Amino acid sequence: MNILAIESSCDDTAAAVVRDGRTVLSSRVSSQIEMHTVYGGVVPEIASRKHVEAVSGLADLALADAGLAKADLDAVAVTYAPGLIGAVLVGVNFAKGAARSLGLPLIPVHHVRGHIAANYLTHPDLEPPFVCLCVSGGTTAIVDVRSYTEMSMLGGTRDDAAGECFDKVARVLGIGYPGGAPMDQLAQGGDDRKYELPVAHVAGAELDMSFSGLKTASLNLIHNAQQKGEDLDLPAFAASFGRAVSDSLVPRAMEAVRARGYGRLAVAGGVAANSRIRADLTAACAQAGIRLFLPELKYCGDNAAMIGCQGYYEWKAGHTAGLDLNAYATRDISLG
Repeated sequence: MNILAIESSCDDTAAAVVRDGRTVLSSRVSSQIEMHTVYGGVVPEIASRKHVEAVSGLADLALADAGLAKADLDAVAVTYAPGLIGAVLVGVNFAKGAARSLGLPLIPVHHVRGHIAANYLTHPDLEPPFVCLCVSGGTTAIVDVRSYTEMSMLGGTRDDAAGECFDKVARVLGIGYPGGAPMDQLAQGGDDRKYELPVAHVAGAELDMSFSGLKTASLNLIHNAQQKGEDLDLPAFAASFGRAVSDSLVPRAMEAVRARGYGRLAVAGGVAANSRIRADLTAACAQAGIRLFLPELKYCGDNAAMIGCQGYYEWKAGHTAGLDLNAYATRDISLG
């Protein structure tokens, strides 16, 4: 089954063709990073307009890369939630038009489910059930993946997402946007014990997290140093920040997988590319005898291949939509 997949939930326009949920025939991503960097973050209106300009041509390129004609397609999958509502609407409306004109089924895909499915592209032997730690600029959640289409939240952030904190701190430091990669690079070789940063605990909800205190403490530390004219040890600060984020994520993910008893932990989302978090999870899983699944770096960020992968399993479960499909800024992962 050949699925044309579209992803436009934030500032990357993406199109891909995926066969039978596991084979990526093509994957194209058009990034808007340079455009949004001057603002220190994504400007929703600009992102939406750029999606409109890019999506049609990108879909044609993905089809050409796959060596297929439109007649070879069997379905169209699209991210319909969650995300920036204007951006998501662009992808949804394009996919509806494509499905209608080609007479193909339309498959709605939850963005976070897509990130989880990125692991299937890297690990062909991975099958549910397993626990997945989903960490990105908009999501920090621990998900019980009972089957390809049955999922529920076990825990998550009560406020800021981990990726958002990386972005905000990097912006204040002036080292680039998005903040994950430059913060990771800056942290290499830094003393991760030099700065003590808070790791929050949510009373009565041990799998939940909070990152707003870490963000505030980090920004205050930077501003205080600037106001006093003191030099901040940037590698040590970045390493200490990375340790604080990892110390929030890793123990909770490990507790969740132990509680579920699956023996398998997957990681998904842009922050899954962070070297400190990957190393800490690898060590923790090795010590506990838990099998760890990490997506290839190219599948950590937003892409359409993961949407095509999850779209296949949604289709197999009978989850298709009509032309009344709408876009949603927020959507519970258990609802699909």
